[in-house]
Amino acid sequence: MNVRTAWTREALAARIDHTLLRPEATPGDIDRLCEEALRYGCAAVCVNPIYVARAAARLAGTPVRVATVVGFPLGASLTAIRVAEATLALSQGAREIDMVLPIGLLKAGEIDAVRADLQAVIAVCHAAGALGKVILETALLTAEEKVLAARLAVEAGADFVKTSTGFGPGGATVEDVALLRRVVGPSVGVKAAGGIRTAEQAIAMLEAGADRLGTSATVAILEALPPASPTSERERPVA
Repeated sequence: MNVRTAWTREALAARIDHTLLRPEATPGDIDRLCEEALRYGCAAVCVNPIYVARAAARLAGTPVRVATVVGFPLGASLTAIRVAEATLALSQGAREIDMVLPIGLLKAGEIDAVRADLQAVIAVCHAAGALGKVILETALLTAEEKVLAARLAVEAGADFVKTSTGFGPGGATVEDVALLRRVVGPSVGVKAAGGIRTAEQAIAMLEAGADRLGTSATVAILEALPPASPTSERERPVA
C-alpha cells in the first residue's frame, strides 16, 4: 500500500483526537489546538480538565468534540473523585472522557474493584450522552493483563479502550492495537495513543484495527499526506 495515496489528509484527520496534555500548556496553546482541529477537521481535541470550558466555548457549534482526561495519568484517584471529575467536565462541555484504569488494582487481581470503578465513571458519561474511553496503559501490563483489562472495560460499558496515556514508559504499538481489537470485537472502539509522530505510524495503527488516534503531532502527520481531490470520498480506504 502506498501510504501517501491510500489515505487523504481529510480521511485521517477525522480519526484524530488532536491532543495537548502537557502540564505547561497555556490558554493560548489551547486556543491554537482548537483552531488547528477545526482547520483540519479532527474528530476531537483532548485537553486537561482545567481547559474543558475554554475548548468547549471555542468549538461550540462545530463538529469537533471536546475530550478530557480523568484519573490522569496514574489511574490512582478514588472512584468518588473520578466520578466528580467526569461530572464536572461533562457539565462544562466535554463530550468524551478518557479515564485511566486503576492499574495497581488490576495487577493485584482486584477485578471487582476495577470493574466497579470503571462502571461508575462510564455511567456518568452515558447519562450525559458522552463517550467513555478506558486507558489501559499497556506498556505497564503483561499480555494477560492487557486482555483482562480490555475485557473489564467492555463489561463496564466502555465505548473505547485506549492504549496509553503518553506519560507512561511506552506508547501505542501495532501489536497492542491488534490485540485489543481481537479482544473487544467490532462493537467497541480502539484508540491508539502515545508516541504516534508520523503519518506512517498513524496509518499502521489504523490498519491494525484502531478507530481513533490520540496525538499531539497532528499537524505534522496531516501535512505529510495529500489533500482529498474534489471527487474523492472522505471514507476510510480499503486496505
